[in-house]
Amino acid sequence: MLELSGITKSYGGRRVLDDVGFTVADRRLTGFVGGNGAGKTTTMRIALGVLAKDAGSVRLDGTEATTADRRRFGYMPEERGLYPKMKVGEHIAYLARLHGYSKADATQNAEALLDRLGLSERLGDYVETLSLGNQQRAQIAAALVHEPEVLILDEPFSGLDPLAVDVVAGVLQERAASGAAVLFSSHQLDVVERLCDDLVIIADGTIRAAGSRDALRAEHSGRRYELVSRGDAGWVREQPGIDVVDFDGGYALFDATDDEAAQRVLRRAVDRGDVASFAPQHPTLAEIFKEVIA
Repeated sequence: MLELSGITKSYGGRRVLDDVGFTVADRRLTGFVGGNGAGKTTTMRIALGVLAKDAGSVRLDGTEATTADRRRFGYMPEERGLYPKMKVGEHIAYLARLHGYSKADATQNAEALLDRLGLSERLGDYVETLSLGNQQRAQIAAALVHEPEVLILDEPFSGLDPLAVDVVAGVLQERAASGAAVLFSSHQLDVVERLCDDLVIIADGTIRAAGSRDALRAEHSGRRYELVSRGDAGWVREQPGIDVVDFDGGYALFDATDDEAAQRVLRRAVDRGDVASFAPQHPTLAEIFKEVIA
């Protein structure tokens, strides 16, 4: 488990991180979201030890992370950092060897991972000849080939088409299931919402929300409900304590001032005998993000 606590960082008298703290749990995918300049990349670099912090701690399994510990990390930067003149398969195997793998094991790991990422036919191609999307896949392979215990990925889905996003998402889920703690940033909130177990939202260098995806959705859900009726649901508009947000024949989406107002709508719908479905509506990650950074 990776734990950040009280992290602060300033540049030229301007504080860019202020008391940043959150946990990246083993076997879970943690989505790290925020606008441009919010502090995501700075936080990740401090966790990796490539950037010094002014205060705070970075702990791995309860103790301050050391240089040796960080050899068990895998990192994918937002900017691509592969050697363009190396062949893809040889490059990824070379990176595995830097982490102590034998030549045979490094080659086996590299080829299996590149095949899983859809690059098996590109093993002999030079990195510079790959499309941007395939370079992104190769960069992900570089972060994963030594089977790290902690994965830190900065915009791993950037430049990928929908099919490639699904492939990479599947690989990250497999790594988490095998025991890794995975932290990834992304501007693609729909992908984060679909993939992550936990969420961390940062704005202006401070953590605005952190927790499990389901807990955050419940916390910010308010009292919005959806009623699907077999008849006309226009009567919902006349109910006290109800503000209809969307309406279409037998469909009504509404906000209730309290739980009792919502229950009155449900009871009346049941009395009318035309309820097809009735359920609370949870906000999307995009809606939570807008709310907490406002």
